[in-house]
Amino acid sequence: MGTALITGASSGIGAAYADRLARRGYNLILVARDHDKLNAMARIIRQQTGRIVRVMAADLTEPYDLACVEEMLRSDPEITMLVNNAGIGSTQPLLQSKADQMEKIISLNVTALTRLTYAVVPVFVERGSGIVINISSIVAVAPEILNGVYGGTKAFVLAFSQSLRHELAETGVRIQVVLPGGTQTGFFATAGTPIHEMTEERRATLMTTDDVVDAALAGLDLGEFATLPSLANIEEWNAFESARKKMIPSLRNASPANRYKAVREQR
Repeated sequence: MGTALITGASSGIGAAYADRLARRGYNLILVARDHDKLNAMARIIRQQTGRIVRVMAADLTEPYDLACVEEMLRSDPEITMLVNNAGIGSTQPLLQSKADQMEKIISLNVTALTRLTYAVVPVFVERGSGIVINISSIVAVAPEILNGVYGGTKAFVLAFSQSLRHELAETGVRIQVVLPGGTQTGFFATAGTPIHEMTEERRATLMTTDDVVDAALAGLDLGEFATLPSLANIEEWNAFESARKKMIPSLRNASPANRYKAVREQR
């Protein structure tokens, strides 16, 4: 099994991953900003599972903290899994949001995830094994649901994961991307709309973190690349992917499409 490093591990989906992976036999490195929360959680997991649990307090939007986690990923030979879970979002419309806050979302959701992946993947490739789990969101394919920058960052996570899967196909390294729907976490309070302020109808669509992670790990066991815990009919995703891949050859042509030529000729 080895050791799983989990970011955003002090609560929500990250904490559920910590519990489930420890029960599967992984030792853990838990990364989050709140040192006290991490220590409290580590004590419980050690007591319940007997696994080795280390904690690392780090703000992944701070260059020094991020660099420390990168170095750990490069240098610790026990790490066999990276769970890129840390992320923040916004429920406010784009034009009602502050640019500085949007930049922070990009810094954590995109820059930190990218740098941590770049730190560990060469180690995994050299070893010929390893797992990277990237937590995206359904807004990666439905950006109209929430703030556009948040949706854009999660679309990046999906595209980045798709590219990694393609590049690493023959290396023994596994890539999984998880696209949860709304989940019962502190995400919404941080993003601007606490769960208790939602309509009853909206609250009824939120999945528990345990269910999200149990589904994600079941998807990993099934060999899925993309796991969408809320999607009842996986054929819908398969059709979406099939249509995307079918279009790829048509996206590279030396001349514009006829519909554009027709407009140009009319002028």
